[in-house]
Amino acid sequence: MHRSWRTPIFLVLAAGAALTWSAMIRPVSSISEHIPGVRPGDLAPDFTLVTLAGDSVTLSELRGHPILVNVWASWCTPCKYEMPAIQKVYEELKDQGLVVLAVNLTKKDDLAAVSTFVQELSLTFPVLLDVDGQVEEAYQLRGLPSSFFIDGDGIIQSVVIGGPMSEDVVRAGVEKLLDE
Repeated sequence: MHRSWRTPIFLVLAAGAALTWSAMIRPVSSISEHIPGVRPGDLAPDFTLVTLAGDSVTLSELRGHPILVNVWASWCTPCKYEMPAIQKVYEELKDQGLVVLAVNLTKKDDLAAVSTFVQELSLTFPVLLDVDGQVEEAYQLRGLPSSFFIDGDGIIQSVVIGGPMSEDVVRAGVEKLLDE
C-alpha cells in the first residue's frame, strides 16, 4: 500500500529537478524585455509640465540633482498610501539636493481632487499636472503609482511600478542616487 503514493511523489520530484536543471543551463529572457516602457539605464524622457502653483518645470533643467519622479492620481489608493513616505524622505534629504516631482495624471483625474489630495497630505514638493498625457505616453506607464529614480546625469537608475512604496524603499532608492 505504501508503494502506491511513492511513485507519484517520485515523478513530481524528478520533474521539478529536471526543470530546475534546464533553467540553469538555458538562459531565460526577462519578461521586462518584452514589455514597453522605460527601464533602468535609459535616459529619462524629458518633459515640461505646469505645477499646481502655475510654475513651469522641465525635467532636463534639473540635471545635476537626484530626482524621484512619482506618477500618481488622486483616486489611486496605493498612491495615497505612499505619499507620506515620499514626503518624509523628501523633507529629510532635500537639503542634499533631492528633487521630487509628483506628476499627476490630470488627463485621467479631477483638478479639484488633486488640490484636495495635496492639501490633505501636506505635500511640499512640486506637483506637476500631466493634462495631455505626455508623461504617461513618453514613459509608457503600465500602472499607478509609477516611480522613476533618476541620477544627476538624467539616467533612470530604478523603476518601481505599483505600490505603495514603503519609506524604506523610497529611502533606499534615493540614497543610491545620493551616493553616486
